Amino acid sequence: MKVDSSFHNHTGPQDVWYVLFGIPGLEHLHAWIAIPICSMYIMAVIGNVLLIFLIVTERSLHEPMYFSLFMLALADLLLSTATAPKMLAIFWFHSKSISFGSCVSQMFFIHFIFVAESAILLAMAFDRYVAICYPLRYSSILTSSVIGKIGTAAVLRSFFICGPFIFLVHRLLYCGRNVIPHSYCEHMGIARLACDSITVNIIYGLTMALLSTGLDIMLIIISYTMILHTVFQIPSRCKEKRD
Repeated sequence: MKVDSSFHNHTGPQDVWYVLFGIPGLEHLHAWIAIPICSMYIMAVIGNVLLIFLIVTERSLHEPMYFSLFMLALADLLLSTATAPKMLAIFWFHSKSISFGSCVSQMFFIHFIFVAESAILLAMAFDRYVAICYPLRYSSILTSSVIGKIGTAAVLRSFFICGPFIFLVHRLLYCGRNVIPHSYCEHMGIARLACDSITVNIIYGLTMALLSTGLDIMLIIISYTMILHTVFQIPSRCKEKRD
C-alpha cells in the first residue's frame, strides 16, 4: 500500500486525507459486491421510511410498542445512510479519499447510532417483558411519556459515550500512514494510523463497548429468558385452575 509522500513526519489532523480501501483482497469484485449492498440499502430506506410514515400518520399506532418501533426504524435508516453511500462510491466510482473531518464525522455517527440502536432494542425487550409478565399493568407502566423519556435517555447516553471518541482521535499525532483497510471510518481504524500511543483509545473503546452494547445484550437475554419462563408457566397454571 502506498502512503501519500506529501505528508510530513508529523501531520496535524486537519491536514490528513485518508484512503478507504474497501474490502482488501476483493478489489476485483467490488463492483459486484456493491449490487447487493445497493439493493439492501434501497430496501432499508423504502421499508423504514414507509414504517415511519405509517406510525406517524396512523393514530391507532400511537402506542408505546410502536413508538419503540419508530425509533428503531429511524436508527436503522440513519445507520445505513451513514455507511452505504460512501461504500457504494468506493466500490463503483473508486472515490476512496476522505478528509479527516469527514472521517471523524462518519465515525461519530456510526458509533452514536449503533449505541442508540442497542438501547432501543433493550427498551423493546423491556416493553415485551412488561406486556407478557405484567399485562394488567402494561398501560400504566409504559406510557407514551415513559417511552419518550427512554428515547431521550438512549440519545443522551449514546452522545456521552461516543462524544469522547472525537477528542481521542483529535489528540493524536499522525505521521504519514493514511490507508484504512475498511469501507467506512471507525474509531480504532483511525487511531491505528497515529504515531502516538493509542492505549487510552483501546481501553476507552473496550470499556464503553462492554458497558453499553455488552450490558444491553446481557439485559436483553435476561429479559427474554424471563419472558420464556413466564410463557412456559402458563400451561401449568391453566391446568391448576381446571383441577
